[in-house]
Amino acid sequence: MSAAELDRAQEAYAELGWARAHGCFAAADRAGDLGPDDLDRFARTAFLIGRDEEGVGLLERAYAAHLADSSPEAAAETAFWAALNLVHRGEMARAGGWLSRARERAPADGPECAATGLVMIPGALERLMQGDPEAALATFDAAEAIGRRVRNPELLALAGLGIGQTRIDLGDAEVGMAKLDEVMLAVTGGLVSPLASGMVYCAVILACRDAYDVTRAAQWTRALDRWCAAQPDLVPFRGQCLVHRAQILQLNGAWSEALEQANLACRRFAEPPGQVAAGMALYERAELHRLRGELVAAEEAYVEAGRSGHETQPGLALLRMAQGRIGPALAGIRRAVDEANAPDRPRLLAAYVEIGLVAHELGDARRAADELARFAAGHHMPLLDAMSAHASGAVLLAEGKPRDALDLLRRACDLWRDLEAPYWRARTRVLVATACRQLDDHDAAQIDLDAAAEEFQRLGAEPDLAGLERFRARSGDGPLTPREVEVLRAVATGKTNRAVAEELFLSEKTVARHVSNIFTKLDLPSRAAATAYAYEHGLLARRTSG
Repeated sequence: MSAAELDRAQEAYAELGWARAHGCFAAADRAGDLGPDDLDRFARTAFLIGRDEEGVGLLERAYAAHLADSSPEAAAETAFWAALNLVHRGEMARAGGWLSRARERAPADGPECAATGLVMIPGALERLMQGDPEAALATFDAAEAIGRRVRNPELLALAGLGIGQTRIDLGDAEVGMAKLDEVMLAVTGGLVSPLASGMVYCAVILACRDAYDVTRAAQWTRALDRWCAAQPDLVPFRGQCLVHRAQILQLNGAWSEALEQANLACRRFAEPPGQVAAGMALYERAELHRLRGELVAAEEAYVEAGRSGHETQPGLALLRMAQGRIGPALAGIRRAVDEANAPDRPRLLAAYVEIGLVAHELGDARRAADELARFAAGHHMPLLDAMSAHASGAVLLAEGKPRDALDLLRRACDLWRDLEAPYWRARTRVLVATACRQLDDHDAAQIDLDAAAEEFQRLGAEPDLAGLERFRARSGDGPLTPREVEVLRAVATGKTNRAVAEELFLSEKTVARHVSNIFTKLDLPSRAAATAYAYEHGLLARRTSG
């Protein structure tokens, strides 16, 4: 055996240089049989550079070597990690076989070891998924206690992760999140092996998202991003990192960057086919296309996400509504709400309110808004509070109660601002403007409409911008925003763009954009035609009379 190659492999492994470590382990392996511990490390490097099947084969060799070395506890640990990796790949039959091996070799009697607790984790997860969180929690607690006694960081991390997830499932989100934070401190502190760390990162971020704790999700997503960046050779977890980042960017209004991340994640998950997370990436891509008004591309991505096994609602129903196909939209969202449980239910209920109001199904919208309000009241998360206030305010408006609606809608606006969610704040400001109009406060309505229009334009939210213009036209204001009316009045007096900019305290570039928008909206070919339009519609007279 080449001792030098093995030394280099172990050095690269310690420095997180996975590709270099893998190459050195391979060279050492060709020179002679590696020992069982080095085979375990060799296998982990294979997983970390995306060579999963090779990794499983190496774990098979390591398992046999541990048994030959009369180390059944080590063999049980190796079998557990093989099972866990296969679970993440969706190969449940092979995973079950490896888990049986792990349970067989883990000592039932005698001194405790890490394997004793590790083999308890899958059973606890199964109980959680089967709807028995109390039994799951008891098993996770027992596994964590073993982890403390044997001082095994991976067991403590996985058991703590399960405890946090189960506490959240039991409705105690505050305690559950605190537990997840504790686990993440060990991970970010480098106390947990890279393979386990990646799994924990992704699971914690997903738990934060499912609990609607977007602030934590954003913080841990940034931490995952830094963790991945520190390991250039790392292949697993980067796809999930990209999807999580895209979701945060979407909420924060950076849609172009979010779409880039979603598209990159889709490419990462394309090979090998059948990866569960591929559907999540495709759904995120579809959402961004829908928000930007790229409806054909959105439909293609929703269909691909569905083929990958990902639920296409509420996005597909909202797409159908945008296409004017209200019947399919209503049928799709009703089906999804009937089937859904937490954590997906609030997102579906919020969409059900929106579609129900468009479909003039006020009773359905009211019931969905009330259920969403009850859910929000029981979970105390700002995102849920914002979703609920927006939905309930919209229903109150439809019920002819603008004053009651305003209190909720203004609260929603504040929450969206604090959450750095500009799109949803703009959506809510349109509802605030609607309520103000119904209360005859047209000045306040114009302020909110202008703010919403500017935000929709900045984001590239073309469907919302078009809907706002239709709303203005129905309200008798025509298609122009108040600022565009001001610019048109100034242009009609013969002023240049520079003179208009000086008069209205705008940049010349902004004035040029407004002039272009005016020409487009009014289908006018020139400044002379714009001047004629202003005279014909009495805009100059309105200015002098005010």
